[in-house]
Amino acid sequence: MNELAARADKTNFGFWIYLMTDMVLFASLFATFMILKDATAGGVSGHDILDPSYALAETIILLTSSVTCGIASAAYRFKKIDLAKILLFVTILLGVSFLTLELHEFIKLATEGNSWQASAFLSGFFTLVATHGLHISIGLIWAITLFYAILQRGADENLTRKVGLFALFWHFLDIVWIFIFAVVYLIGGLS
Repeated sequence: MNELAARADKTNFGFWIYLMTDMVLFASLFATFMILKDATAGGVSGHDILDPSYALAETIILLTSSVTCGIASAAYRFKKIDLAKILLFVTILLGVSFLTLELHEFIKLATEGNSWQASAFLSGFFTLVATHGLHISIGLIWAITLFYAILQRGADENLTRKVGLFALFWHFLDIVWIFIFAVVYLIGGLS
C-alpha cells in the first residue's frame, strides 16, 4: 500500500470516528428534547407553535439536496465533471434554501416571544434544531470549497475522496433531519 493510500485510509477512518461522535451528540440532544418537551413553564407547547407542514417543506428540500449530492459524488467519481459541478451547485442552493427556512422559523418564533429563553421545551428545541443548522452551515462552507476546487482542478483522485466524504456528511445530516422531523415536528408538534 502506498503512502497516499495509507493516509487516505486513516482520513476515512478518522472521519467515521467524527461521524460517530456526532451521532452521540445528536442522540444526547434528542434525549434532552424528549425529556424537556413537556416542560413548558406554563407557556406554549410544540403543538401550539410547531408547523409540521412547514417542516415537511424543509424535509423535501433537504432530501432533494441529498439526491443531488449523491449523484454529484458519483458523477465526479466517474469523471463527469460538468455534471458534478452542476449538481454540487444545486446541492448548495438547496442547502441555502433549507437554512433560510430554518432561520425564518427561528426568527418568527423569537419575535412571537417563543425564544430559547421562554421554557425548557424551547431551549431543547432550539438547541437541537440549531445544532443541526450549524452542521448544515459547515456543510455548505465545505461544499462551496469543494465546488471551487473542482472548478480549479477538475478531476483529481484526492478531491474524489473529499467529495465522497462530503457526500457522506451531507447524507448523515439528512438522516439526522429525518429524526428531527419525526421526533420534534410530528411527535412533539402533534402531541
